[in-house]
Amino acid sequence: MHKNNITYVFLIGFQGLHQFKMLLFFSMLIIYCLTICGNVLIITLVSLSRNLHSPMYIFISQVSLSDILLTTAILPNMFSIVLHEGSTMSLKSCIAQFFFFANVEAWECLLLTVMSYDRYLAICKPFLYSSTMNDMFCIKAIIFAWLLSCFMIIVNSIAMCNLTFCGANVIDHFFCDFTPLINLACSDISIVHMQTIIITVSVIIFPFIVIVVSYVYIVLTILRIPSITKRKKAFSTCSSHLTVVSIFYGTLISVYVVPPRGQLLTVNKVLSLLYTAFTPMLNPIIYTLRNKDFKEAFRKYICYSSSV
Repeated sequence: MHKNNITYVFLIGFQGLHQFKMLLFFSMLIIYCLTICGNVLIITLVSLSRNLHSPMYIFISQVSLSDILLTTAILPNMFSIVLHEGSTMSLKSCIAQFFFFANVEAWECLLLTVMSYDRYLAICKPFLYSSTMNDMFCIKAIIFAWLLSCFMIIVNSIAMCNLTFCGANVIDHFFCDFTPLINLACSDISIVHMQTIIITVSVIIFPFIVIVVSYVYIVLTILRIPSITKRKKAFSTCSSHLTVVSIFYGTLISVYVVPPRGQLLTVNKVLSLLYTAFTPMLNPIIYTLRNKDFKEAFRKYICYSSSV
């Protein structure tokens, strides 16, 4: 940092809570605990159960890891904001929070894209599935997604560190998101904006197009299956992933496409709360509620724990 008039920021969070702040605090605390427990359970089951060592379940465990990292980067500091109706944070810590948040979000976008490719191969190209979607491919895809997201976000964060921040140090949000943070800068932000556009296209728009195209082919293939029973079975294998993608991208597009002006700021905060708190909590439920393999693995795990 250099030539900054501000060294810390004040996050407003949700204003006007007053008597409801304890209710929100305990609600968020319960959500955080459920998120950690649910996603840790998925990672544990995938690690211990041989029946869950297929590519799709490995990717689901990675999504669970990203959900744990996302909520841990946002919610603990949010607890302080809710309790004190605002909280201070150093400027460096604010940029660091943005880095971890954006990195995990970008990683999850790429993971969901690879998962859509997995479903495409399983349904549209079943004869190529075993040879293409092997363990080495899964490892390479996970590492590549992590390195790509990390590289792009760290370049963006370094560029933000080189900006000059001055004037008001108030952020009308409950975490250090890109737009509220960049609005504090009083130097040229054109390079940062250009980098952000490239990142958005690379890890959000292009992956979303790949997912949509994959599901168009998947739906067309399923519709050509003559047996209704086989159609339902084929659709059930990708329904959980499609649900998660719809919620995840629905909230992202709503927040980052609609300009946050006027009363929309409050709407954006609520939507941001959805994908930083509620979606990571719902993902384990969505993936396991109708999944027989997860239910069987969980039953065996309980029986094993009881016998020990």
